[in-house]
Amino acid sequence: MTLWSLIANASLVVKGVMLVLMAAVFASWVVIVQRHRVLTAAKASYMDFEDRFWSGMDLSQLYREINQEPPAFGVENIFAAGFREFSRLRQQSNADPEAIMEGTQRAMRVATSRESELLENHLPFLATVGSTSPYIGLFGTVWGIMNSFRGLANAHQATLATVAPGIAEALIATAIGLFAAIPAVIFYNRFTTKVDQVTNSYETFSEEFVSVLHRQVYKKAKTAETQTVTDTNG
Repeated sequence: MTLWSLIANASLVVKGVMLVLMAAVFASWVVIVQRHRVLTAAKASYMDFEDRFWSGMDLSQLYREINQEPPAFGVENIFAAGFREFSRLRQQSNADPEAIMEGTQRAMRVATSRESELLENHLPFLATVGSTSPYIGLFGTVWGIMNSFRGLANAHQATLATVAPGIAEALIATAIGLFAAIPAVIFYNRFTTKVDQVTNSYETFSEEFVSVLHRQVYKKAKTAETQTVTDTNG
């Protein structure tokens, strides 16, 4: 009595449960591999961009390089959104420094939220698989055991050998359910932690970038005020 023979001899309902669970296993591992690549790339992109940002490169030059490169990713999008809004507002005549900074921060918050959503994409699927697969497998097991005992009622002689195959094939459904649920739960928790770490890094960068822009905009405003006073006295 092999594992394959037990699956082949299972009832249609149990086979359907096994098929659903195997599909969940396959889909879960596709999501796991894809999320691992995305989160690894996001962290590497953040480290690389942070080195470029703090290298002393002119922010305008950095912005141009990002626009010339392949589609921006992660923290690059946050920087581009903030610098784009900062430059647009600063070019307006008589622009209030507070309004410039508020608009810049708002643009960066929106960009950070979008990037966080991209990082969290498909994670709810893993949570769903992790929470429902054991119950789906248990349903298949209960159904299989129920059929085994129904067959036992019609048997002339009740022995363990009579019900063992039916119970064994039913328990396979629970095993597949656990096989689907355990990796999904483990990687969901792991990826959620990584998403929080990367998102915190984005928020930290945003605050640091705002401080840099804050110094620039108020330095320009102070210079303009000094020039105005000089012209008036002159």
